Amino acid sequence: MTEPRSRKRMSAKERREQLIEVSRALFAEKGFDGTSIEEIAAVAMVSKPVVYEHFGGKEGVYAVVVDREMQRLLSLVTEALAASPALVKLERAALALLRYIEENSDGFRILVRDSHTATDTGTFASLLSDIASQVEDVLADEFAGRGYDPKRAPMYAQMLVGMVALTGQWWLEVRRPGREEVAAHLVNLAWNGLTGLDPAPGLTPAAYLSSASTPLRQPLPRPTEKELREKEKARERHLRELEKARERERKEQERLLREQGKARERELREQEKALKEQERARERELKEQEKLLREQEKREEKLRAREARLAERQARLAEQTQPKTDPQA
Repeated sequence: MTEPRSRKRMSAKERREQLIEVSRALFAEKGFDGTSIEEIAAVAMVSKPVVYEHFGGKEGVYAVVVDREMQRLLSLVTEALAASPALVKLERAALALLRYIEENSDGFRILVRDSHTATDTGTFASLLSDIASQVEDVLADEFAGRGYDPKRAPMYAQMLVGMVALTGQWWLEVRRPGREEVAAHLVNLAWNGLTGLDPAPGLTPAAYLSSASTPLRQPLPRPTEKELREKEKARERHLRELEKARERERKEQERLLREQGKARERELREQEKALKEQERARERELKEQEKLLREQEKREEKLRAREARLAERQARLAEQTQPKTDPQA
């Protein structure tokens, strides 16, 4: 009977890397609390003391795994932000995040979970804060060049990084549409805004030319600086046209409001005129009634005077018709 061939003994460095990869897969699947030292040792086919010897415990190996993933993603985004001009920075940064998610799904799942309180590792929020600090510098330069307030750059950096990060968390699970299409739509919203969305967005050729990765679909010719400037100018013209359209719309709304105001003023003047006519008609009616009353009083006064004269005449007539008596009789 022959003895089974013994496994090749790993060096300390090789064993450490093996334990990191095993732990990485378990943390991605079960999280920190759901993973035990026993499981790590069992999957790596070593004893628990070996894990303790290399990392001092579960917290130690978890810290190494998280730190590696953070550095990996941060370096990809940092390199993407070194591109030029600003549009290409944004495109490459979005592609870098989606590439990392696609090629390092386990690592991203670990990052998006809150780091365990027992560790000294950073969190996904701290990673995003580091990225936002770099984006802040880029935006500050762009704002200054475009006449915007550079002091607003930190706020806009948080908005932009947060939008990309949340989209990445969503895409981690659904994985459709493809990363280039997701990146194009991300850039479409971030670059053009809701009022200027391109109905069929696409990435510029320069977005695919990151030195940290191979072309995503097929090799594309490197665009010239002139081509990039022309595309930038075309987008700026598009934004100016949108601004002009919004200005025309604003002026049209102001014109309509002025016309409505004038119509309301005319209506009020007509109402005032009608009220004045009613008041004058009422005054004429009252004057006419007063005139009639005065005329009626004059007629009654004349009638009373005639009645008095008639009564006086009747009295005299009565005296004349009475027989005279002889005073001596």
